[in-house]
Amino acid sequence: MPASSSAATSRTGREPLTRARVVAAAVELADVEGIDALSMRALARSLGVEAMSLYHHVANKNDLLDGMVDAVFAEVELPVANGKRWREPIRGRCTSMREVLLRHPWAVGRLDSRRTPGMASLEHHDAFIGCLRSGGFSVKASALAFATLDAHVYGF
Repeated sequence: MPASSSAATSRTGREPLTRARVVAAAVELADVEGIDALSMRALARSLGVEAMSLYHHVANKNDLLDGMVDAVFAEVELPVANGKRWREPIRGRCTSMREVLLRHPWAVGRLDSRRTPGMASLEHHDAFIGCLRSGGFSVKASALAFATLDAHVYGF
């Protein structure tokens, strides 16, 4: 009979690794020490494990960065499409994004650069574009508004 999660925790004295735990620890490490300090060895050390054990949960550093970016997107308030009333939800999303980026400054410039977006990233982009489209924006105007607002929020 397999050991339960709590049994595994008490037997080893530490919480078992999961992808979510590895990604959360990586985000925390990058928040505190900067993205340049993030290595698989440093991450493993912060979790109290050997570096090789991380590869059961992330394929490589790029996969880890994809997960970190997705975790950041998961913190951002999604704009809710409300017909022609797009300004308030988009303003709320931009304010939320700015607050998230202040907590995770390493994420600026990485949010839209990953080649393998996660579900939170896709849901975020879908909600943002959907809100603009339901507000009457064309596809071209939605893309331009998205890029312009993000450039402003990101500080470019």
